[in-house]
Amino acid sequence: MGPRQSTERTPRPTALVVHDWRGRIEAEYRSAAIAQETVLWLIRIGASPDLVRAGNRIVDDELVHAEMSRAVWTAAGGSESFAVDRDSLALPRAHKALEHDVVAAIVRVFCLGETVAVPLFANLRRRTTVPIARRALDRILEDEVRHRDFGWLALAWLLDRPDADDLRAVIDAGLPQWIAALERNYGDDLDGGIEAVTPAERAWGVAPWKEFATILHRAYVRDYRSRFARLGIAFPDLRPQG
Repeated sequence: MGPRQSTERTPRPTALVVHDWRGRIEAEYRSAAIAQETVLWLIRIGASPDLVRAGNRIVDDELVHAEMSRAVWTAAGGSESFAVDRDSLALPRAHKALEHDVVAAIVRVFCLGETVAVPLFANLRRRTTVPIARRALDRILEDEVRHRDFGWLALAWLLDRPDADDLRAVIDAGLPQWIAALERNYGDDLDGGIEAVTPAERAWGVAPWKEFATILHRAYVRDYRSRFARLGIAFPDLRPQG
């Protein structure tokens, strides 16, 4: 008697699956570019070589994530050519002192963005059963933990500098608008957000955006407030709108 054949079949991908993974290709490529620019800024302000090397590893991680996301997108039927908006691939200077732009980027991109990315990707991975999508989310989630930790390590290094008081003032002024940006990306009132998904779409690693909002709002209490407090920074007591 020959080996037993598996009766499980890969769920048919929908247009939503193709669209969602295309968005992830763009997001990961964008993250690589932004991480690269952050590393360059860290070099220019004389950051620790270990910190710079850790940042460079993140750049490579993000490129791997983009490659793996493209493989999932292709497996789901994606084939059209597209390019990432070049204006989104750079960190604009907003302050006279480069150190102020560095601390803004570290807090906004890594301490805020990468910290919530960990539970967001864990939620996506939880019900993902399509092998190529599961492998991508396994790798992404593993790396996001290190990216989150890089952000808080870099922030601690910055706040140990002689100009720490000025950097804290930048953070205090910027946190409300950076949190508002998180709400626009993951909050309750999303324009065009995914309202519902089928079990087959979940198997491909797609989840409704309402779940993202719940995870973000949980992170305000469970992650951000305590982590900032350990560095002597008061996290704003903001109430999500919606």
